[in-house]
Amino acid sequence: MNDWWRNSVTYQIYPRSFQDSTGNGIGDISGVTARLGHVASLGVDAIWLSPVCTSPMADMGYDVSDYTGIDPLFGTLEDFDALIARAHDLGLKVIVDQVLSHCSDQHPAFTQSRASRDNPRADWFVWVDPNPDGSPPNNWVSVFGGSAWEWDARRRQYYLHNFLAAQPDFNFHNTNVQDWHLSNMRFWLERGVDGFRLDTVNFYFHDQKLRPNPPDPRNTDMPKVNPYDMQDHLYSKSRPENLPFLERLRALTDEFEARTMVGEVGESRRAGQIMAEYTAGNSRLHMAYSFDMLGPEFSAEHFRQKIEGFYAAAPNGCPCWSFSNHDVIRHVTRWADHGAPDALAKQAIAMLAGFQGSLCLYQAEELGQIETDILYEELTDPPGFKFWPDYKGRDGCRTPMVWDGSNQAGFTTGTPWLPIKPAQSARNVAGQDAGSVLEAYREVLAFRRNSPALRHGDIRFLPLPEPILGFFRDDLLCLYNLSPAPVALRVQGPATLQGPQQNSVLTQTDLTLGPNGFAFFAGASGAKA
Repeated sequence: MNDWWRNSVTYQIYPRSFQDSTGNGIGDISGVTARLGHVASLGVDAIWLSPVCTSPMADMGYDVSDYTGIDPLFGTLEDFDALIARAHDLGLKVIVDQVLSHCSDQHPAFTQSRASRDNPRADWFVWVDPNPDGSPPNNWVSVFGGSAWEWDARRRQYYLHNFLAAQPDFNFHNTNVQDWHLSNMRFWLERGVDGFRLDTVNFYFHDQKLRPNPPDPRNTDMPKVNPYDMQDHLYSKSRPENLPFLERLRALTDEFEARTMVGEVGESRRAGQIMAEYTAGNSRLHMAYSFDMLGPEFSAEHFRQKIEGFYAAAPNGCPCWSFSNHDVIRHVTRWADHGAPDALAKQAIAMLAGFQGSLCLYQAEELGQIETDILYEELTDPPGFKFWPDYKGRDGCRTPMVWDGSNQAGFTTGTPWLPIKPAQSARNVAGQDAGSVLEAYREVLAFRRNSPALRHGDIRFLPLPEPILGFFRDDLLCLYNLSPAPVALRVQGPATLQGPQQNSVLTQTDLTLGPNGFAFFAGASGAKA
């Protein structure tokens, strides 16, 4: 099926933390290959592999120094080929991260570019003269704090970096840069990958007039922990020139059978609009990965608004919903006020399975894993150092996978690169028995896989009061109590319970949903509180 990606389920693997096969405390490609049986047992369609390309690791692989090489820390190209072969044997597609907007300052392209103003790659990055007073050209700020402009004494110019100063931004207004990236991507397509997760897909182009960003009108408390959140990033990203380049990317992947692209839309204010634009028609992205459900908001209205908003703007588009990833606090911890950990974790997968669109799971969420409490002396993440203690960085969601109750949880025979603490070890794979979160994930995903309504049906929300989320997927009624207190409803019609459920009791037409309860029904015509 060429459109296997539509309404698919992808499992994100953070290789550094999945399985160490060498004993050096860092996960690697061979370790991932050895553990793919666990991923396949969940019933997902694909894996997304976070970056494994050659990198000095200033930002854990998101600073690439060779786009067609595997970093020795993770293995070799032969190891990568073996991973693809094993995944395909298990029926899993393989999606790899592509970090196109920026590279490492150690990449040969940047080394050459910064050497002079008249070399063949002089215009491959965003270079700008200083203002007459020596200051940067505008007020753009970095996601990781401070100015987005870094002074370079060799060229006596500033270069743009939306992230670390060690991650200079490419100048996509230069078509040679576009052509070069397309060539690198072709390398991986010819090697057998099934698609790309495009990191920061809306960051490729900048405003050539270098107009300053205005304040974000939503600011109610100032200053923010991270001043990046104080700007409305109208000119530093999400520029209209992005769309023709996305069409070039799509044309490339369309040369190959059954390939896909999912773009990470790093935007808070206009995310739905951008996702709709980027997936409109059949000539841009196949899917857009949303951050809309990766924050603290946990309400029926929030989920309804985000899903309805996307489909109103892009009726034929395909979003990719997720509750956790390698950049945010794990959702069981993030939403802890709304339920007990295991009940919340089981409800989370039942909600995702109910949503229209594709889904993405993050490694260990199938264990109900919680955020690791990281001490300052344990930090590795640059923004953690920058914004401590109000923001502790991303290390807490990146700690190693816990496979069993042995020393270092079966992840490594050495010292893990991030600590494995007792609260995380307690949720190991081997210890997930009957009634566990892992069992719930397998049951819910099997139910979704075998339900035409959940795989292909349209969504229609019901006007139910908080904390009740209710909608139809075609003729299947999906109901969720988003609170730790029981709620009562009346189900209309001769409803029959379908598939997995949690804390639900139906007596004729009276339904009680206990703490974080959920249920699916066939034959119902509606529900009222």
